[in-house]
Amino acid sequence: MAGRGAERRRWLKLLGYGACGLGLWLLSLLMIQSLLGRRIVGARMSQLGSEVAFSLRLGELALERYPMEAVAELSGLQLASQPPPASLRGRRQAAALKAELCEQLGYCREVVAAGNQLWVEMASALEPVWMAAPLPRARAWPPDPLSLTLSLVAAGLGLSTLVLALEVRRPLGMLETSLQQLGSGGDPQPVPPRGATPVRRLTARFNTMLAQLEQTRKERETMLAGIGHDLSSPLTRLRLRLHLAEATPMSAADAGKALADLDALERITAQFMAFSRGETDEAPVELDLRAFLAEVAGQCDLQPLALELEPLRARVRATGLARAVANLLDNARSHGAPPFRLGLRPWDGDGFEIEVADGGPGLDRQLWSLALEPFRRLDPARGGSGHCGLGLAIAERVALAHHGSLHCRRGEQGFAVLLRGHSLAEA
Repeated sequence: MAGRGAERRRWLKLLGYGACGLGLWLLSLLMIQSLLGRRIVGARMSQLGSEVAFSLRLGELALERYPMEAVAELSGLQLASQPPPASLRGRRQAAALKAELCEQLGYCREVVAAGNQLWVEMASALEPVWMAAPLPRARAWPPDPLSLTLSLVAAGLGLSTLVLALEVRRPLGMLETSLQQLGSGGDPQPVPPRGATPVRRLTARFNTMLAQLEQTRKERETMLAGIGHDLSSPLTRLRLRLHLAEATPMSAADAGKALADLDALERITAQFMAFSRGETDEAPVELDLRAFLAEVAGQCDLQPLALELEPLRARVRATGLARAVANLLDNARSHGAPPFRLGLRPWDGDGFEIEVADGGPGLDRQLWSLALEPFRRLDPARGGSGHCGLGLAIAERVALAHHGSLHCRRGEQGFAVLLRGHSLAEA
């Protein structure tokens, strides 16, 4: 439905711009035709004045020797002893023709507009004689080719200016306002995607940046709150043991517990640092994923762990991928049950799929989205000393950095987490 609505709005916008273009063309044509029509009529009047002046000279010479009827028959001129009744139509052209005749003949002749003709008085000694001349009119339709061309150019320029103002300048102005708010420390709202396609893409990227900044701000606030909460328990236990050690020497069991608290502190700090830093700035390198995952599994020392690794090479961010797989293996150790399995197989062409499976009950699908949230602990599947709820969040970030995703699968044989990604292009 959303796609149909967008398509409908696009067509309505095109129809609107088409109507504006047609209106601009008609207006431009009317104005240019009016301006050029006067010039054309003026040029025709000048030409008509020359023709009428020539006809007057010849006709007046002929009228000195022949009667009006004979002159009209021999010359083809339309002559009459009296002009038809004058009309308002053509009075301007009559005045213009009279001025032309006065200039070309050196003396003036009376000119009367009647119907579609102009009647010019001729000099005759015997009787009054009037000669008819056509009344020049500006052509209304079809328009003059020059008028048509100029009107199309003017309408095109006007429509281009309108589109530029509505589709480019106005959306960019909104973006500029939001950027100024963002630069001054404000919290601008997402800009509605409007305008031309490149401007829409720019607006979409700006809105994505706003969403990322908002997400980063929320994660920072959550992280600051989580640091104080997660570090308080092991620090309090260490402080208590050190205080007791002032009076009584620390036993081996207490020393072991203190070391466990230190390990928990180290693990929590490392996870906080990994989550805050991210892995998107790490340069990708091409690796033999089979050997790489076998090495990561050996460092995790998870027993018994079955390796089902197919030969596969890909360009990955090695540090981030190693940390994600280590987190998944550590989650399997802490919250799952044997048998453990680490798998690797091709996925989606040049991609890869890493599977970490165990025999435990795992998570319900309804809780999976909650488990991916940073600092989220779900009992009984998550929680424990040194776990601050970032393992799956870090693994999902790594999957997204490889243009993939993180999924879970729960079946009769246990629970599995699938990390999918693509081979990255060279930096």
